[in-house]
Amino acid sequence: MPDSWRFSALASRHRALGSNLEDWNGMGTAWTYAHDVQDDHTMIRTRAGLMDVSGLKKVHLVGPHANGVLDMITTRNVGKIAPGKSAYATMLNDDGHFIDDCILYRMGPDSWMVVHGSGAGHESLVAASTGRNVALLFDDDLHDLSLQGPVAVDFLAEHVPGIRDLKYFSHVGAKLFGAPVLISRTGYTGERGYEIFCRSADAPMLWDTILDKGKAMGIGPACFTALDLLRVESYLLFYPYDMSEYFPFADGSTGDSLWELGLDFTVSPGKTGFRGADAHYRLKGRERFRIYGIELASGIAPEMGDRLQVDGRDVGVVTIGMVSKLTGRTLAIARLDVDVAVAGTPLTLVGAQGKVPATAQPLPFDDPKKTKRTAVG
Repeated sequence: MPDSWRFSALASRHRALGSNLEDWNGMGTAWTYAHDVQDDHTMIRTRAGLMDVSGLKKVHLVGPHANGVLDMITTRNVGKIAPGKSAYATMLNDDGHFIDDCILYRMGPDSWMVVHGSGAGHESLVAASTGRNVALLFDDDLHDLSLQGPVAVDFLAEHVPGIRDLKYFSHVGAKLFGAPVLISRTGYTGERGYEIFCRSADAPMLWDTILDKGKAMGIGPACFTALDLLRVESYLLFYPYDMSEYFPFADGSTGDSLWELGLDFTVSPGKTGFRGADAHYRLKGRERFRIYGIELASGIAPEMGDRLQVDGRDVGVVTIGMVSKLTGRTLAIARLDVDVAVAGTPLTLVGAQGKVPATAQPLPFDDPKKTKRTAVG
């Protein structure tokens, strides 16, 4: 693993499961375990899996100008987010191009937690906060244990009173096995799941206890790469792997609009004045590609960078592919030319496995109405 400046308190647990702790976002992360990642995918879709996603960056923003800072740098109308609620948001640069996504957790009237990935979100927060009446704290002591899958709520209901009443994109402070935690009904799997934010000192105990007490329900540890299988099915993009930073345009330029990525829904209706807003609205109808789904007539997963063609003409590229032993389907997320990003369009994949028939399919493949993650009770 490359030198890392961020450390998970669960590193020894991951090594014991066979992980070499590969780097992600500056933190040694359990990309793989000794067992088959397909088992983790099946476990999360049918039971529940526990993942360490502490590599996500956690930032606390507190003070009279906190709301204004977030209103300026994110696409959401933060005034409509009540304490105890959260929202998925994106951040843009001045050209109206995507630079990061995040979840905004409102902790109080002037208090927020922003959780984001590996884009330029932190730099954007710092720049917007400079000279304003806010305090910004990067919190790497806070760990994030993600318990995802249909039995996650059944497990937590035995230990956290009222957890069944917690709605999608809501969060609550609680005690779990004696440790103070913040439990958020969010996740990155497309399943009903919960993120458990805890102190680093409590993370090993919580990890061990959840796995021990959850074993009878089929709950086990899941590696980070399982998210690749899950996100393909559930249309969850991962910066920068689906973006032009990995797949530059013909002229070598980078930068994707929300319209191209299918993330325009993250802009609150009628919102203006946020960074990149004017450019964002001007880019509507000028899409150079669309993120779209692909299904292959093959039992072999396509590789990142495999080309997609129509009549010998390149019309797109695969960003991430997967085979599901659970469903028997071979699926992928792709960047497709706008004219072929239409359900049912016949395509040919050209890659390491040769030429394979494929079909354009709308995303998400799994649970398109999001009934699982939003279920009540």
